[in-house]
Amino acid sequence: MSKLQLDPEVIARARRAAAAIADEAARFIEKRSTVAIERTVLRLLGLDGVDADGVPLPNVVIEHVQAQGRLAEGVVRPVVNAVLQTGWSVQTVGEAVAAGNLNLFAIEQAPEKEIRTRAEELAREALNRIRRNRERRDELLAAYGDQPKPYVYVIVATGNIYEDVVQARAAARQGADIIAVIRSTGQSLLDYVPFGPTTEGFGGTFATQANFQIMRQALDQVGAELGRYIRLCNYCSGLCMPEIAAMGAFERLDVMLNDALYGILFRDINMQRTLVDQNFSRMINACAGVIINTGEDNYLTTADAVEAAHTVLASQFINEQLALSAGLKEEQMGLGHAFEMNPEIEDGFLLEIAQAQLAREIFPNAPLKYMPPTKHMTGNIFRGHVQDTLFNLAGIMTGQGIQLLGMMTEAIHTPLIHERQLAIEAARYVFNNARHLAGEIEFKADGMIARRAQQVLEQAADLLEEIEAIGLFQALSKGIFADVKRSMTGGKGLDGVFERADTYFNPIETLLRQELNLPGGKEGDA
Repeated sequence: MSKLQLDPEVIARARRAAAAIADEAARFIEKRSTVAIERTVLRLLGLDGVDADGVPLPNVVIEHVQAQGRLAEGVVRPVVNAVLQTGWSVQTVGEAVAAGNLNLFAIEQAPEKEIRTRAEELAREALNRIRRNRERRDELLAAYGDQPKPYVYVIVATGNIYEDVVQARAAARQGADIIAVIRSTGQSLLDYVPFGPTTEGFGGTFATQANFQIMRQALDQVGAELGRYIRLCNYCSGLCMPEIAAMGAFERLDVMLNDALYGILFRDINMQRTLVDQNFSRMINACAGVIINTGEDNYLTTADAVEAAHTVLASQFINEQLALSAGLKEEQMGLGHAFEMNPEIEDGFLLEIAQAQLAREIFPNAPLKYMPPTKHMTGNIFRGHVQDTLFNLAGIMTGQGIQLLGMMTEAIHTPLIHERQLAIEAARYVFNNARHLAGEIEFKADGMIARRAQQVLEQAADLLEEIEAIGLFQALSKGIFADVKRSMTGGKGLDGVFERADTYFNPIETLLRQELNLPGGKEGDA
């Protein structure tokens, strides 16, 4: 029974429209690949490292294939052919290409069947590695037990991975359940992944596989000390979205920021590039058992939280359907929303409750990610602490899954260790004292909260049907979300999108589809 008296038919209308929108996107996506996807495939097959100039080897090999005009067929066939002809590993083949000692298209071609057989073996090895990490996570959670929701989620953002480790260990000991390592400003716009441990970053730390490994080991160590499993989060977005998904899967990250629309709206990354990349990255996340976090909260930093509430819900519906089409389970969909209404509004807390409860009822199995107030934080730390407390109360009383804690110094500086401790203590206090409040609350059928939720749902359904009628690309061009307009041919990264040739070959994708029971995973589809 809906506490908000939501009309099931309106919810069904919204889902039907969102499914049609996702289907349209899927038809567009299935005909295309990107340079980032092909680099990801190389990484999964075993290529890593940089050349003498510090350029990542996956980039070097892709550029080599592009120069021959053969990328539309995919990168797997020429690389695996070289493995067969030379007896080398994928890594050695990549190093030889980078050194100028090997032209992938100037060597003899092995029989197609042999290439496909060896490629599938390499792909299975990659997926087995990912599967072992997933099993290890399950083993640790079974040994320690999981924490009650909402999970306490905090950030570290020093720019230095080794200092991040100090901060993360402190946060875990203070009671955090999820540590998010904020990514350095601007990394989402790099069309390559930096290599190795990094100690300099602006507003965060570079997302690299080495940094993932360092932080994973640190959290496992402190987790063993505390007898708790500490989840690790990073950013699987931007121009290297699928590559970072693969690196996270290899290093057992648990949570990834992975939105279908965020990069388009807030980083001006081309919409074609983003939609194609997000699909492949989500298949990897699905296989790895990663919880994705979407970024609808960001809409409310550029648009009014009262007026634009329905756009958040509409985007959640779209993200849900795109996630399902990539094989993600509902339990892996950390759909995002935020406590961002102007605190000067009378009964604003009731409107926030309406929005949070609405999301909870419509997506009952999703570990919703609830974001704290930021837009209306003033630098008054005492008032800010009160706003964050109301946010924590809203989270526990509406059954949110992941609570990114607000800091009283929001809008002043990156939080210090003691400020994070105060935030965790306050959240734990509220969560403990109101642990079962959600089960005790009912809402008046004709009250302000129920009426507001019904209104937002109706508006979201109407908006989704409008988007269905004009298409997602046109909707993004019109600025329907976050008051931001984007062009289908504008933004960064469009030159990295290409249509697949009839001979396109990607055994990683085929095996992922088999693993996730998605269309296109049958024998011979690779």
